[in-house]
Amino acid sequence: METTANQPLNPQVIGQTESALGALLGPVLTEARTSFEQWVVLAVTADGSPVDHAQLVTRIALARKFAASDVAAAIAELAAAGALTVEADKVALTAVGQDLHRRIRARIHEVTSGLFDFPAEDLATAGRVLATIAARANAFLADHGTR
Repeated sequence: METTANQPLNPQVIGQTESALGALLGPVLTEARTSFEQWVVLAVTADGSPVDHAQLVTRIALARKFAASDVAAAIAELAAAGALTVEADKVALTAVGQDLHRRIRARIHEVTSGLFDFPAEDLATAGRVLATIAARANAFLADHGTR
């Protein structure tokens, strides 16, 4: 394995990291019979508070660059499976959904437990840098009329 310890952060490193993490997440979601879009909906609703359906769709679509129709479909699929309730335009996680989220989160932790064993300061710095890059990219997209 090639070391990237001295490689500066750039789009290639970010892309390779996202691809590697996605390759780890894919089998976990397949095992749970959950799509990536469904996983994002579960993660966003995990606190259990009811969320306005339209706001949830917009929030996820903008944050993840998904088509709104794909987010709405994931919500509908999770509701049909009993993982969510959708009543009066409010979406909430059910006990089934909470259990599914917990099981997937536990498996993700098992698979990735050794990946993030860095000093807390390094993780905080990386988090701030990546959040800033995402904010700048989103601002650019907003300024140029794209998603």
